Amino acid sequence: MIRNSVLTIVGLCALAFGATPMSAQDLVFDIGPTVECMAAQDTDWAREACVGRAASVCMELTDGGTTTVGMGGCLDRERAYWDGRLNASFITVKAQAAHLDAQDAGAAASRTDALVRMQRAWIVYRDERCFFERAKWGGGTGGGPATLGCLMVETARQTLLIERGAALGD
Repeated sequence: MIRNSVLTIVGLCALAFGATPMSAQDLVFDIGPTVECMAAQDTDWAREACVGRAASVCMELTDGGTTTVGMGGCLDRERAYWDGRLNASFITVKAQAAHLDAQDAGAAASRTDALVRMQRAWIVYRDERCFFERAKWGGGTGGGPATLGCLMVETARQTLLIERGAALGD
């Protein structure tokens, strides 16, 4: 069975959200609560527990933030933050890996190739994982926020993993 990509689901959710009286401008979103929480932590596990703080505060402060549309909008805003951070981190770590590969041409494995393969496999995992979250709702309206929440968490986890890779070769 061919499944639609989770990114298609996000697009459909965005269309559904756009068709409602609430718009993106109505959201009271600030990434600060997530970033501040992470800065106060000293372990990766504790930092990971901060993921979603900004989305939660957004839901509390936004009029209609606890509706399906409001939750989806807030979750998607934080997901977008993590996606941008992941892309920037990946570019940095990939460049570092390529530099190390060039210095160590005789290495048995290419750091760059391993990083790219890992990222491609993660994308498949993320999509399937979040498709499962949506499927648990059986077509109900909670499937949209469940999908976006899953995308937010999985993207944040991958971001933190890639950022730890910035110490490549240390």
